[in-house]
Amino acid sequence: MVGFIYHVIRTARPRQWLKNLSLFAAPVFAGTLFETNVFANTVKGVVVFCILSSGIYFFNDLMDAPKDRLHPIKRNRAIASGKISAKQAQIIIFILLGGSVLGGYFFVGTYFTLAVIFYIAIQVAYSIKIRNIIILEALFVAGGFIIRVFAGGFAAESSVSSWLILTTTGLSLLLAFGKRRSEKTILLKHLDTKDQIKTRDTLRHYPDNLLNSMISMSSTFCIITYALFAFQISPETNDAAITKVLPSIISSPKWMMLTIPIVIYGVARYLYVIYEKEEGESPARVLMSDKPLFASVITWGVATLFVIYLLPSILIYFSTL
Repeated sequence: MVGFIYHVIRTARPRQWLKNLSLFAAPVFAGTLFETNVFANTVKGVVVFCILSSGIYFFNDLMDAPKDRLHPIKRNRAIASGKISAKQAQIIIFILLGGSVLGGYFFVGTYFTLAVIFYIAIQVAYSIKIRNIIILEALFVAGGFIIRVFAGGFAAESSVSSWLILTTTGLSLLLAFGKRRSEKTILLKHLDTKDQIKTRDTLRHYPDNLLNSMISMSSTFCIITYALFAFQISPETNDAAITKVLPSIISSPKWMMLTIPIVIYGVARYLYVIYEKEEGESPARVLMSDKPLFASVITWGVATLFVIYLLPSILIYFSTL
């Protein structure tokens, strides 16, 4: 029994729950995260999406079990190896997906529940058909991240910037194409050509040059849209006394733009992980294992919270002196 529970938890992939922190994006950038009920509702939304995403992982593993058995790493997954039977997996999927819909409806809200249902729909479509269509499958991955951002907005009743959606699209495409390239690298190391084709049909349709071009395009798109987003959401400081000592050309500084170099470094570091360290099959694992990348994400998070929530209060204080 203990072994079964262990394999259930492992298949649920709690490490991947980090992706659901993107639900905080809308309230954080709207400056409403610490308002009454906003934080609590967002946390509820994150919990629901953690349950939901685990249900999707069970569904994906159940669908992929035959091909996973040919993969040098994925053959050890619980469903592929038979540690969790197909019938047990189906019951768990029903409980997790059904629970996420009911949890979203009763504890968060109607629009949030619609986002949950839509997320399930695109993930099922992805697992059954779309994952075998190159480029489109990466767009569906990006769509999952975008739904998370909107779901966070629904949970917190916060507006979602168009530039935030574009930045999310660029970042998620970078992660998706980076993951594909890393998967190809792993297969080249461990399998012969025949087994590579059996393991995942989509990968053989991705030429290395195409993946490299899409990774380059996605990283550029991510940085540019984030720069414009940072310009848009920077808090207004025109009347603060501290700005009076600044040169006239920067008398109204866009403080969030100070985080752009951190994002550039983070993206560049991820590219290094993909091309030089030949990792990236699991973005969450890379984030936790690569210390410079992890440090850049933490630094960006702290800097963002400082600029949006603490800096305005500091500037107001100086303006009263």
